[in-house]
Amino acid sequence: MSARPLTDFRRLSINDATTKVQWTLEEEIRGYAELGIPGISIWRDKLAECGVAKAAALLREHRMTVTGLCRGGMFPAATAAQRQAAIEDNWRAIDDAAALEAQCLVLVVGGLPPGSRDIIGARQMVLDGLHAIVEHARQAGMPLAIEPLHPMYAADRACVNSMAQANDLCDAVGQGVGIALDVFHVWWDPMLEAEIRRAGKSRLLAFHICDWLVPMQDMLLDRGMMGDGVIDIPLIRGWVEYAGYAGFHEVEIFSAHHWWKKPAPEVLEVCKARYLSVV
Repeated sequence: MSARPLTDFRRLSINDATTKVQWTLEEEIRGYAELGIPGISIWRDKLAECGVAKAAALLREHRMTVTGLCRGGMFPAATAAQRQAAIEDNWRAIDDAAALEAQCLVLVVGGLPPGSRDIIGARQMVLDGLHAIVEHARQAGMPLAIEPLHPMYAADRACVNSMAQANDLCDAVGQGVGIALDVFHVWWDPMLEAEIRRAGKSRLLAFHICDWLVPMQDMLLDRGMMGDGVIDIPLIRGWVEYAGYAGFHEVEIFSAHHWWKKPAPEVLEVCKARYLSVV
C-alpha cells in the first residue's frame, strides 16, 4: 500500500530542528519561503529567541503554515509542585501555538522522574497532565498531538512509546487530543498499520519524516536524511493517507554529526530532492 509518488512541494514542511544550528527562526522563515517550502514546525527555544509577536508577523508576511509547535508535555515529576509547573508551562505553550495559528501543539510526554523506576506511575502522571491541560487547549482551539517516541527514550523523554499507547490516551482524554506520528520512532512496530487505522483521520494530526541509520552514532542526534536508512517511508505514508491523513509531511532531522555541519540551503535542497524521490 505504498503511497503515490509526490510531484510538488505543496505539503512539504520543515521542522526547524533540521536547521537549528545554522539559522535563527527569522532566517528559517525567510529561507524556507524563498525555497518554495510552505510549511514550518517551530521549537519553543527558537520561538523564545525571536518572540511570539515577531514570529507571527513574519509567518503571515511569508504565508507560512505552522504545522506544529514543539513541544509541550514533560508531565512526570517528583513533586506535586513540579508537576503543576509543567502543567502551567503547557498552558503557555498552548497560548503560543494559538498565537502562531499552529496546526497542533506536539507533546513529548516525559519519562521517569529522577531516581524513579516506576514507569507505570510516570504514565499515570502523563494521563493526569493531559486531563489538566485539555480544557485549556479546547478553549484555545489548539489540538494536542501526542508523539510516541522510540522505546530507547522511555526513561528520559517519553514513556509513551507506541501508537497503541497514544491511541489509548486519546480514548481516555477525548476530544482535542490526537497523535503526531514520526516514522523514526514507530517504524519498527508490528502493530503500526493497525494502530494507524485505529487512529484514523480525526486523530492523525502530524506526520514526521526522516530515516533510521545503520549504524547510528548517537541515539538522539544522528537521524538520517530520507533514503539514507532502513525505513520504508512510502509504505508508512501510504498507511496514514489511506487512513485519511491529508496534511503536511514534516521533515525533522537532528543531525549533529552531518547535516548540521552543512549550509542550511544545501540541506534544504537535499530535503526537497529526497522528498520527491524517496518519500
